[in-house]
Amino acid sequence: MGDGRWRTAGRWRTAGSALVRVVVVWAVSTLTMLALAGLLPDFQLQSADGDSITRTALTAVWGAGAFGLLGALVWPVIVRALLLVPALVLGLLVFFLNGSLLLIALWLIPDGRGAADPETAVVVAAVMSAVASATSTALAVRDDDAYRRRLYRLADRRRPRAVNGGPRTPPGAGGGPEPVPGTLFLQLDGVGHLVLRDAVADGLMPTVADWLDSSHRLTPWRTDWSSQTGASQLGILHGSNEDVPAFRWYEKDSGRLMVSNRPASAVELQRRAIERTGDGGLLTVDGASRGNLFSGGADQLALVLSMAARRGRRNRSRAGYFTYFSDPANAVRTAGSFVAEAAREVVQSIRARLRKETPRVSRGGTYPFIRAFATVVERDVVVAAVIGDLLAGRTAVYADLVAYDEVAHHSGPHGHDTDRVLARLDRSLALIAKVAEHAPRPYRIVLLSDHGQSPGETFEGAYGLTLRDLVRAGCGLPVPRRVRRNRWGHPQTESGEGSEARDAARDALRSALHRPVDEDGGAVPDKAGPVVLASGNLGLISFPGVPHRMTREEIERRHPALLHTLANHPGIGFLLVASAEHGSVVLGRDGAEVPVAELADDGPLAVFGRGAADAVRRTDGFPHVADIMVNSMYDPATGTVHAFEEQIGSHGGLGGEQSHPFLLSPVEFSAPVAAGAELVGAEQLHRVLRRWLRECVGPQVPLEISPPTRDAEAFLPVKGIAGPDKSS
Repeated sequence: MGDGRWRTAGRWRTAGSALVRVVVVWAVSTLTMLALAGLLPDFQLQSADGDSITRTALTAVWGAGAFGLLGALVWPVIVRALLLVPALVLGLLVFFLNGSLLLIALWLIPDGRGAADPETAVVVAAVMSAVASATSTALAVRDDDAYRRRLYRLADRRRPRAVNGGPRTPPGAGGGPEPVPGTLFLQLDGVGHLVLRDAVADGLMPTVADWLDSSHRLTPWRTDWSSQTGASQLGILHGSNEDVPAFRWYEKDSGRLMVSNRPASAVELQRRAIERTGDGGLLTVDGASRGNLFSGGADQLALVLSMAARRGRRNRSRAGYFTYFSDPANAVRTAGSFVAEAAREVVQSIRARLRKETPRVSRGGTYPFIRAFATVVERDVVVAAVIGDLLAGRTAVYADLVAYDEVAHHSGPHGHDTDRVLARLDRSLALIAKVAEHAPRPYRIVLLSDHGQSPGETFEGAYGLTLRDLVRAGCGLPVPRRVRRNRWGHPQTESGEGSEARDAARDALRSALHRPVDEDGGAVPDKAGPVVLASGNLGLISFPGVPHRMTREEIERRHPALLHTLANHPGIGFLLVASAEHGSVVLGRDGAEVPVAELADDGPLAVFGRGAADAVRRTDGFPHVADIMVNSMYDPATGTVHAFEEQIGSHGGLGGEQSHPFLLSPVEFSAPVAAGAELVGAEQLHRVLRRWLRECVGPQVPLEISPPTRDAEAFLPVKGIAGPDKSS
């Protein structure tokens, strides 16, 4: 009886607290509406003949109540209906939709006393939503139960339920057993080991600094040759990144262009990994995947690219946006931040041009909006989803925050622009850590990255031609007039290359344009031309007219000048090509040639550091390796590379910081590797994370492997070339 009375009293107290909060928020909204009516001439709460103060106040009470009710009931329906609209467009529509709701609320006021111009309605709605959200949050934070319920509501989560491995009762509640810890994996996309250390030392990331001082250990790890999100995250989440030679590559057997951030390609890569390992992934046991390219076998998904090609309500890639934007206050706040971030990018771009900063790439067109989406919308939605997962007590959560990677591609991995992004990411980490204190189980937070970024001027900026131009010249195919005129870009100073390097580049191009002709009729031109793809400073050249991987001997018979032109260009570090005589060989400048079977971390690969030979050897065994794999030069004195696409911060190949991400793990976990050993490759990192999950909850048995191949969507060929890495 005593317990029953206590529970009844508790319910009454909860209901009373909720009623008080509603009344307070309504009152504050009413005062805000009155203040705006006094400040904005086009916003009216009175009749044409004027009203008493009491009548005007009642009109404001009615209008504020109607607007709040519409926001609670109608706004979620509108957002769900707009899930088919691209997320970028949805963010821009937020202000208009919110203003429309205010106009409807004013129309509902009796006697027609409420009126506003459409432009004014947008402003009034934005201010009222922001004030109501701030008031509600301030009241809820003082009440732990209310704060928790609000976060549940934002993330559309139900109350905790029993899970494999232990109860979800709050620690110590009712004298029950302590719940087993959950694990949260947070990926800071593109943040290298050196960048993180410098950010901590400079005071940009106090949350990370506190973890390092008190509870976490920092471990560097080394990527595979393909140092990009597609290969790394597939290996981390699914335990295999076999046959992923780059961010984008051409597959001769199917005629398909695979691009890691395309839904059709992502779902096929995930299918192949599951087929190869026989396991659903890292997150198959009560897991959640947020903002990733792949699901990891998780049941709870939001913004997961590999699910975007599949139909069905639960697998809609944009469903995560509904959860977040269903709260109009969230929508207004994020939309406002979106506009501010786009403006910030425009200002920073203009400043870079005025200061004549080098290297520099174009940052116009739609890029300011793409950056704002990655640094604001994606961040806010993923953070909200993670908060919901923590409060739901999920066993394992993996989330990717892409903000730094996107900005670093265009602003460079070091500098004021990226420093500000790192500081904002740290604040997101602090919020997540704070919310974890309210979770029904303790959480161990693992912070990691999938790769780093290496700075440097683009290949075209340094030498006046693209890799595709150089390949076509070597094949005897037509090249742009600007190349034949020998229009070299401004001198490359960052990598220490001056007139000597430019002279060598000229000689290589002249040799290609005036290649020798054999006595028996000369080289056989390929009219269609080779497929030339770029993944950061890694280039891939494939000849689609030949069904198999071409050998060096075949290439030289068809295009006698091509391999010599590429290998001796000062902007290229080395080539990998098959050989009928030696199996496969690595070619470098001045005739350097080493069979892959004999490859070591010296010779043509010496400058790329330890592990380069093993990385190249592993990629050489992939079924879909390109006919010619091209890695740009790397200057260890400056840490620079030359991206074959428009990026002054790049990743995808070997050379510098791009190959050295980090792993920040709680000291409660066993050490990632033995003392003196090195953590190498995404697949080994997957095994480490698996081990840590077992340390939390005991041996895991996957509850459900991902759907069999026959149940997946048809995997259609991907046409065209995608944008630079990490528009996703």
